Amino acid sequence: MKTRKRFGQHFLHDPGILKRIVEAVDPAAGDAIVEIGPGEGALTRPLLERTGHLTAIEIDRDLAARLAREFPAGKLTVIGADVLEFDFSALPSGLRIVGNLPYNISTPILFHLARHAGRVRDMHFMLQREVVQRMVARHSTPDYGRLSVMLQTRFRMQKLFNVASGAFRPPPKVESAVVRLLPIAERPDWDEAVLEKIVREAFSARRKTLRNALPLNSTDYEVLGVDPRLRPENLAPEDYLRITRRICAR
Repeated sequence: MKTRKRFGQHFLHDPGILKRIVEAVDPAAGDAIVEIGPGEGALTRPLLERTGHLTAIEIDRDLAARLAREFPAGKLTVIGADVLEFDFSALPSGLRIVGNLPYNISTPILFHLARHAGRVRDMHFMLQREVVQRMVARHSTPDYGRLSVMLQTRFRMQKLFNVASGAFRPPPKVESAVVRLLPIAERPDWDEAVLEKIVREAFSARRKTLRNALPLNSTDYEVLGVDPRLRPENLAPEDYLRITRRICAR
């Protein structure tokens, strides 16, 4: 199939990498597997060998039709949709989501999926290596930012292994990596919309001090035990949660 640049398509074809991904996911019969962007089905086939059935979300109508022709509906449920508009709450809980995500919209996809974390068992994704480094970055490091905070408040994450560009067709101009996301079991006790607003405002002015970047007063900083002279990247995800609770309570 000819790749379509507007969909950010780079088809994974390396058998060794495909095997490592399947081993990392370790699917079993009965698992509620959802594959985002199955493309030509290179990962779909070995997953189906282990599970017997999975759901695939594919925006490319030609690829979706090709997969539907190859696999009976009893084995593969193909949903022709934009994953950014798909409501994952329509699927059963305990989802195991996998995929080689399109790099041009990977961050919006991750934010979208984070809103459904309560319905997810785990997620395994191929992403641009730089994005994975930002996801797992610790505070006070160069890669730490908005993506780090928003995902680390909902997931425990682990970078599994790097993938060279030659594993894809066509080869992307960046290196890739596979990452595992495990939802944190505790239900959120904070306002997600307020947290998103605070983190967005903080990292849009990350070179400013907290005093100039966050809507807090001197009493807030004293109660929270946070130094207002620090910068946004110096706060851990837990600090942003405490700030969110403080603002909501106030």
